[in-house]
Amino acid sequence: MSAMLSVDEKQAGDLTAAEREAWRAFTAGGRDLASPYFTLGFLDAAASARRDVRVLVIRRGGSVTGFLPLHAGFMGHARPLGGPLGDHHGLIAEPGSDIALSDVLKAGGVGLFSFFGALGGQGAFAPHALARDGSWVMDLSEGFEAYADARAAVEPKAFRNLRARRRKLESAEGGFEFRIDDRREDVFAAALAWKSAQYRRTGVFDAFSVRWTRDLLKALRHQDDCRLLVSSLEIGGKLAAAHVGMRSAQVLHYWFPVYDPEFSAVGPGLSLLLEIASAMPGEGVREIHLGPGDFMFKQHLGSWQFALLSGFAGQGAPLAVQRAARALELRAERLPLGPVSRLPGKAFRRIDVMAGFHAA
Repeated sequence: MSAMLSVDEKQAGDLTAAEREAWRAFTAGGRDLASPYFTLGFLDAAASARRDVRVLVIRRGGSVTGFLPLHAGFMGHARPLGGPLGDHHGLIAEPGSDIALSDVLKAGGVGLFSFFGALGGQGAFAPHALARDGSWVMDLSEGFEAYADARAAVEPKAFRNLRARRRKLESAEGGFEFRIDDRREDVFAAALAWKSAQYRRTGVFDAFSVRWTRDLLKALRHQDDCRLLVSSLEIGGKLAAAHVGMRSAQVLHYWFPVYDPEFSAVGPGLSLLLEIASAMPGEGVREIHLGPGDFMFKQHLGSWQFALLSGFAGQGAPLAVQRAARALELRAERLPLGPVSRLPGKAFRRIDVMAGFHAA
């Protein structure tokens, strides 16, 4: 490790004005850090919702060269900012930075850092990655019509179906109403209640059964550079679909979509997403990040993907145990055992997700 590198661990509220200005300068440097996940607003909202939020402030020669926001856990085990709700994470630093993640963690006293959605374009994470994924992006930089034409040329059948659903929506009894920025409390409450019911119905851990996740969303309603955005679609005067997302100046993160199955014939969830995409360029948004996953709608609507990495970094015995566990998981998933081969991986991931939700 270079003798010039030093790391200070701070709470979000203890960052100086100069450090915050450096953070803003790094995130303004290009597309890679344009996501709302990398804003000071998301950091501050997370810090208000959870007591374990910390920032590793990285310096060389006395000058700030980067930040690593995280959740400081038990016995030196840290996780990326946002915990299981943090789809994207990474270093807040200049593009092409040569910061070594292991050096930062050692200097910051972190024994183990487990990541699952680190930016693949950041070289700091590549030496520690055990798996690669991709996050889908709807590219609206040339406007919605240009986006739709480009995707329809690649996925003509999918877009014919989407246009047919739009016609059904337009002919629905009682008409429909779309709100891009719906601030009604009953809509926000209904969206979270529907999402909790969906989680329970599908056997997925209910993200809103722990207090800090709700507190995080509420805190995001009062941020400037990272703002909660609730959008809604009503059909015949009744709420049919809602989306709870967050946006920065140029990126909307597609986060918690939900719809009423009563309106499934018109595909209210996808209809709402396309209404949002149509409105966003007028709001200054150039991209909608759909996140990772092999869902068909993401493949149809996504213009391209950016790489995400998962793995572990750190030092000592905890790192060795985690890497061995992950290696076992990957080997098991390669065996020709059908669905059974995925059981170890599912178990490990479920344990880690549960730990992340309850670590606050």
